[in-house]
Amino acid sequence: MNEFQKYKEASIYSMSGAELLKMLYEEAVSRLTKAEIALEDQAYDLFDDCLFRVSRIVRYLDDILDMQQPVSRDLRRIYNYLILDLSKVKAGREHQKEEIPRIRNILSELGGAFDEASRKVSDVQSLGRQAQERGIRG
Repeated sequence: MNEFQKYKEASIYSMSGAELLKMLYEEAVSRLTKAEIALEDQAYDLFDDCLFRVSRIVRYLDDILDMQQPVSRDLRRIYNYLILDLSKVKAGREHQKEEIPRIRNILSELGGAFDEASRKVSDVQSLGRQAQERGIRG
């Protein structure tokens, strides 16, 4: 493993859960863009690899769901749909290429929603700490 890979791995291990989720969604969106370009260029090996990686990301996101949370059932349905749709795109290539932007949009929207929720939780926690500090000082 070269130094850059070691650095990248260390930075991933030091990320918060919210940062990791954001990175996963961004990587999935990026890979879908690469897949679309690869399909246009008829670089089918790259196209297949990109869709495989996106599928792995979506499967991982599904695997880490906390099913005690009500929203997890809905997310599981979305992830299962995306996995099915990705397999159709991979099998159909040019015949299913119009699905790629739609899948990318869904993942982008989900990533944005998680990022927004994470920021709100962070803001609430920060306000709680500030209130606690004022209570201790006052």
